[in-house]
Amino acid sequence: MSGNPSQRLAARRHRARHYAMQALYQWQVADGSPADIEHQFREEYDFDKVDGQYFHLLLQQVPARLEDIESRYRPFLVGREVSELGAVERALLAIGTFELLERVDIPYKVVINEAVILAKKFGAQDSHKFINGVLDPAARQLRKLEIDSPGSS
Repeated sequence: MSGNPSQRLAARRHRARHYAMQALYQWQVADGSPADIEHQFREEYDFDKVDGQYFHLLLQQVPARLEDIESRYRPFLVGREVSELGAVERALLAIGTFELLERVDIPYKVVINEAVILAKKFGAQDSHKFINGVLDPAARQLRKLEIDSPGSS
């Protein structure tokens, strides 16, 4: 893997989010335990270029805190209920909101961009616009200090 260490970490984290989104999709649809799904993913996929610790964190923390996470983005669904969301969109909003809440080391723009990229790849047509439209105001609320600080644009 080429690039500087921060680029390599970003690529490894992107793959972790990619797999976590798929694993959370499976968790929602098939209702298996996150631990069993993680074990399955680690056996079936090559994790050499994946931030395995970050994948583990997302797959354990998002389901464990789902009610709180959903309550944070629910106000920005604009006339929709969480139960009406597709499994891909629900997983991406949960990952993004978790990151906005707990991973202040990751800039809010990166959180939103990563979710939008994955929505373009896996979501329904225009779901990336929906994901952006929910995570952007969520970030403005959850990361107000970061957004309002000088130099943040």
